[in-house]
Amino acid sequence: MKDKCYQQRIVIKIAGASGQGINSIGEVIARTLKNTGYKTFAYREYPSLIKGGYASYQIDFSDCNIDSSMAESDVLLCIGRAAIHKYLYTVKKNGLIIHSLKALILKPEEKEYLAKNNIEIEYIDALGMAMELGGHAIFTNIILSGVLWKYLGQELKYLEEEIKVEFADKPKYLEKDLQAVKHGYELPLKREALKPQFKLDQNWKSSMIITGNESLSLGAIAAGVRAYYAYPMTPSSSILSTMAKHYHDTGILVKQAEDEITAIQMTLGSMFVGTRALVATSGGGFDLMTESLSLAGITETPLVCVIAQRPGPATGLPTWTSSGDLNLAVYAGHGEFVRCVLAASDVTSAYELIQHALNIAEEIQIPVLVLTEKQIAESLYNIADLPEGIEIKRGLVESNFDELKPTDRFKITESGISPRWVPGQSHATYVANSDEHLEDGTLTEDAEPAKAMIDKRLRKIMALKNIMPEPTVYGSKIADYSFVGWGSVKSSVLDAMELLKDELSINYLHFDYVYPLKTTELEKFVKNSKKLVLIENNALGQLGKLIRQETGIEFKNKLLKYDGRPFFVDDIINWIEKN
Repeated sequence: MKDKCYQQRIVIKIAGASGQGINSIGEVIARTLKNTGYKTFAYREYPSLIKGGYASYQIDFSDCNIDSSMAESDVLLCIGRAAIHKYLYTVKKNGLIIHSLKALILKPEEKEYLAKNNIEIEYIDALGMAMELGGHAIFTNIILSGVLWKYLGQELKYLEEEIKVEFADKPKYLEKDLQAVKHGYELPLKREALKPQFKLDQNWKSSMIITGNESLSLGAIAAGVRAYYAYPMTPSSSILSTMAKHYHDTGILVKQAEDEITAIQMTLGSMFVGTRALVATSGGGFDLMTESLSLAGITETPLVCVIAQRPGPATGLPTWTSSGDLNLAVYAGHGEFVRCVLAASDVTSAYELIQHALNIAEEIQIPVLVLTEKQIAESLYNIADLPEGIEIKRGLVESNFDELKPTDRFKITESGISPRWVPGQSHATYVANSDEHLEDGTLTEDAEPAKAMIDKRLRKIMALKNIMPEPTVYGSKIADYSFVGWGSVKSSVLDAMELLKDELSINYLHFDYVYPLKTTELEKFVKNSKKLVLIENNALGQLGKLIRQETGIEFKNKLLKYDGRPFFVDDIINWIEKN
């Protein structure tokens, strides 16, 4: 079953140490494949080190849409010793290893694996060639890129064009780069080049290659965000760099705060005065923000915070992936108040959900938490285009400012939602009090008005549920296997569904809008399922526990992964074969 799936895509893994330019080679190859007319998906692994360890950049490509990775590769291009020993066993049968490591010594068991699986090794003295060409080791990776491109059986002109784009800002090296890639491409290979039997889509050359964090940032810009605050923390850091990249064109204020507490409080301050603002962090940083989350709850100040999850607790696996912070998002903060939790699943949902999050926060005057993961944040997705922007809904009073009274700001209403206006728009002033308060914000400790105000805020849950959509069902109504999940697992399940469609049927129910939980479609899905499976990228099945708490539905079958790696398509295929 898995061998048949592998026939529908080719997998390349580029491996080395941190600081060896793995990411640069990977992006160049991924973009060139796209420009050739293939559809791609690229996934990164790297340690939390400036230099050393092992890192990899994997590219899967085909003529059909791909949004996740297979676990094994057809070709491994290796420029680091630690990496070759780590990734050698990920090369599949009849594969090829290209490396530039002098005096490489393999262990007996490694040699046995290579021989058993007919895996060939090709040594390229890329450093020696680079020194001959230009006297600089910087050309080593370019030579190896040429070798790899030759093995993939592709025309050199496409790679040359991408190198011109990639290194346009380094003109003094460009001529040598082009010489180096041509030199690598013209080297004779022991093994015949691959000739993918994929149908090229000439229209696909104009498609986008984009990461989840880039997509989320563009969504925030489309949503009218005018201020972005953050303290860098992997894997949320590239949102900060992307927003900073665009601030000249957009006029957005981009501020790196001295810590996470300052970042979220600056966001609250901006939202309070009417500026649409955004903050992002990761789990450990969000821990420091939770007091301010409760402040947003009691002052009814709209707040949107992105939590880019990584495996924990504590520092955990800071550069790896997980979706283990659902409980954190649902339960963080002291006291009782309404919040909304959304979870991105790919670049399209990241782009759309951040826009919906900002609308929900302002219309209902609550905190909204948007979960993403390193797998989504940093992987390179290849899509036709981003969807249209979503209508901006600020939820602000738009007229009759002279008729406003101070008691309107926290007025007790049936919906729980009170009028909100920007300070200075009306002569009516109010206090945004972190203590329990009356309708104009002045402090109270009396039982009856305190209870009335708490009840008013909690009634917002109904307004929130009314605008939240049900989970989405993919596939047929009835299937052999019925998966339920959230986050990046969606891409792996949908890829497996497509690859296995001739073998068996799979359907999948997915939650982008995770909390408060909508259950009508879920209950129908469960009722129609033959074999119900919870799939989550965490150890405890956090969504499954939330579903059981809300509905009583128990998942007997669980596919959980929590080793810092995303779900590969193989993980799902292997599980199905065993179950």
